[in-house]
Amino acid sequence: MTDKVVVMVTCRSRAEAGKIARAVVEARLTACANVLGSPVQSIYRWRGKVETANEVLVVIKSTRKRFAALEREIRRLHSYDTPEIIAVPIAAGSKAYLEWIEESAE
Repeated sequence: MTDKVVVMVTCRSRAEAGKIARAVVEARLTACANVLGSPVQSIYRWRGKVETANEVLVVIKSTRKRFAALEREIRRLHSYDTPEIIAVPIAAGSKAYLEWIEESAE
């Protein structure tokens, strides 16, 4: 197990996703953020009703120690009351890539 994480965030629009991705990279909270080009269809329960929405997924690579600051910045920029911010541990990866994440998000 490493101390690196992949953080997934869904956004209302491509513009919002790009704004969040750029901000967290510029703030050195992440090494890289991928904005997936095609919308994802999200089906979810919200305030007692089942809803459907097209959203844009951002995949962020960072470290556990940067997660709290990363979450704060995403929440500050995000338009949703309760944005999806999920961190999944990276069990293993290329040594060079994992080192790059560490160096870039410090």
